[in-house]
Amino acid sequence: MRVIITGGTGMIGSRLANDLAAEGHEVIVLSRSPALATGLSPRVRVEGWDAKTSRGWGPLADGADAIVNLAGASIAGDGFLPSRWTEERKRLIVDSRVNAGKAIVAAIEEAERKPAVVIQSSAIGYYGNHPNRVEITEDSPPGDDWLAQGVCIPWETSTEAVEGLGVRRVIVRSGLVLDFEEGVLPRLALPYQMFVGGPMGSGKQPYSWIHRADEIGALRFLLRHPQASGAFNLTAPNPVTNAEFGRALGHVLNRPSLIPVPGFAMNAVFGEVAATALEGQRVLPRHLLELGYEFQFTDVEAALRDLHQQAEPTQV
Repeated sequence: MRVIITGGTGMIGSRLANDLAAEGHEVIVLSRSPALATGLSPRVRVEGWDAKTSRGWGPLADGADAIVNLAGASIAGDGFLPSRWTEERKRLIVDSRVNAGKAIVAAIEEAERKPAVVIQSSAIGYYGNHPNRVEITEDSPPGDDWLAQGVCIPWETSTEAVEGLGVRRVIVRSGLVLDFEEGVLPRLALPYQMFVGGPMGSGKQPYSWIHRADEIGALRFLLRHPQASGAFNLTAPNPVTNAEFGRALGHVLNRPSLIPVPGFAMNAVFGEVAATALEGQRVLPRHLLELGYEFQFTDVEAALRDLHQQAEPTQV
């Protein structure tokens, strides 16, 4: 199988690329800076692209079996603390996603032998924030905030045109992907490591999480499953509250979870970004379970403990 991955140097993309390459598949990662694409197996081929057009890399789509589109600027920012959503930051978040999707459509339109499937990444921010803990499935309507209407909907529709070209399309709406080495979890763990960890705001808001192994496992499952199409929530089947997540994290790190972070303080420092942590949503992976995917980790403390044991000592 030949698989093209955009965003293939990120936390999920790099591991997915390495896993597929280790199985003997031909994996091509598209990167804006190929020389800086470290962490990839020598078996993975890295090609440059501008993340806007099919120029240069487009012919690679001809004969490819699958394209996995994970491209997009980090919603939380690249620094250790979340970045405020300034107008400039918002444009970057949206444009980096929509332009990449349009480039993929252009490449497939030009291909004589079109891919069988396109995996289109998205996020559970599609559903908006629901602190009342209502259960959300793939059939739930989109939210009305900026993350839903301004980011996730145009992000998902950026590759919609491939369906008219006869290509199976899968949309994956990811929750909080747990990984002690990258992503959001190191930021959440730092206060606990300093003995000042605790719930955010009320602590009652739901957290929909997924172990990185299940995030990658679900992507591989959906790549290979010919019946998979449409939207899939990539979240563990047992969401928790923010307070429950904090207690589990404290147990794993052998630290207390007692000092709350006031919601007004988070709003003052981080602006709109704070709502994603203070409100949340209870998202269930109904379609993934119905299709037969078996989660490796359904308990949040077991997931955190496994990741903590795997992490580099300097990062925990």
